[in-house]
Amino acid sequence: MTSTVSAPATTGTATPESTASEATAPGAALTVRPGRWIEGWNAEDPAQWRDQGAAIARRNLRWSIFAEFLGFVVWQLWSIVVVSLPAAGFTFDTAQTFWLISMPSLVGATLRFPYTFMVPRFGGRNWTMISAALLLIPAIGLAVCVANPQTPFGVMLLVAALAGFGGGNFASSMANITFFYPQRKKGWALGLNAAGGNLGAAVAQFAVPIVITIGAGATLQLPLAGLIWVPLIILAIVGAWRRMDNLTNARADLTASLAALKAPELWLMALLYIGTFGSFIGFSGVFPKLIADQFPSFSAFPVAGATLSLAFLGALVGSLARPFGGRLADRFGGSVITIAAFVVMGAGALAVVLTLPLDNFWLFLAFFLVLFIASGAGNGATYRMIPTLFALRAGAADGHSTAGDVSAQRTAAAALGIVSAFGAYGGFVIPQVLGLSKTSTGGYESGLLWFVAAYAVLLAVTVGVALHGRRRGVRI
Repeated sequence: MTSTVSAPATTGTATPESTASEATAPGAALTVRPGRWIEGWNAEDPAQWRDQGAAIARRNLRWSIFAEFLGFVVWQLWSIVVVSLPAAGFTFDTAQTFWLISMPSLVGATLRFPYTFMVPRFGGRNWTMISAALLLIPAIGLAVCVANPQTPFGVMLLVAALAGFGGGNFASSMANITFFYPQRKKGWALGLNAAGGNLGAAVAQFAVPIVITIGAGATLQLPLAGLIWVPLIILAIVGAWRRMDNLTNARADLTASLAALKAPELWLMALLYIGTFGSFIGFSGVFPKLIADQFPSFSAFPVAGATLSLAFLGALVGSLARPFGGRLADRFGGSVITIAAFVVMGAGALAVVLTLPLDNFWLFLAFFLVLFIASGAGNGATYRMIPTLFALRAGAADGHSTAGDVSAQRTAAAALGIVSAFGAYGGFVIPQVLGLSKTSTGGYESGLLWFVAAYAVLLAVTVGVALHGRRRGVRI
């Protein structure tokens, strides 16, 4: 069944491959084909956006956020569970513990490469359903593994790797949403989409310690850490099926994808995104372990027969800061906000190092929250730079407010996913560096100092990008 969403209706039967020019024509009609495929989408057309486009985009954004939120929940489950493994009878050493924390990030980052191209291949709605369904595997697998303290480490590591399915969701979700929004609104839309996902880390770190301890007495209910998310994952699958759409102009474009890989802008942004998002996801994953090691008496607080950990505050404030970083980047340019983010991140990490000898938990927490806020804002700002740079590369006079042609938009969408993949490797690197610091020096100070030095280098690179844009008379 085919329905026309706006007049005048198109004539003939359009194929997905033939709609690229149609999608860019002013006043193009929106035609809905079977399978909720929308033809004629053009977010840059003010009339179409005002009359129908904005409402459709918001509906897809809401369900995209929910599905991505659950992806982040599953992605971060092992970073929370490992803190409780000793009390449940597991006997893993420090190195093994950090591998369980970092393995989901390693796999999730790698999966982001193929996930980037799943939306063009299957459609945004269809792939959201598939990727959400895949989350059932690691959620149930975790419940099975942690139910038995005799589970071999190799099996635990394999199931932790499957949690990487949740990390891959981000790339496909962001690549999908970028097609739904006009260039002038991408920073806010992508920031909201990412923040909704990032909040999954905070919610998981808040809810899981409570759920596994409430009413448990002397026995932890570790399997519930995975099982409680199964009904919500099913809801996300059904919601995507009923409420999301596929866009025919968001099609596979191998040429555009190869162009993104060949562009120096992609590799530049990959480097910067490792610094911002990599820091957010890396420190989010390791924060519960850091608190447990440095301040064991503050690792958990008894609340009404359950246990609460304050580790969730880091992921929470970082997630909430992300859309505001995107909005500030919409107004002032992504490079300016990213510069400020790296300055504050470096200062926050250095402050943690300088105050650790004071053995003051509240100073430790406060400075880490500053680091999380800056990394969250930097996430939104850095991501906003990607469509700007690719629009400029395609010849747009002002890449900050003009998206360029369909080819440029597809290249930018591919770049968003690829850059997100590189950034996610920070979630593997940070726990590994801190784990090495702990095993070789007995503390985390040397590892944190390495990050301070890295932020200084990334700051210099971002300043160079901003100066390049200023010489061209444009905001980047």
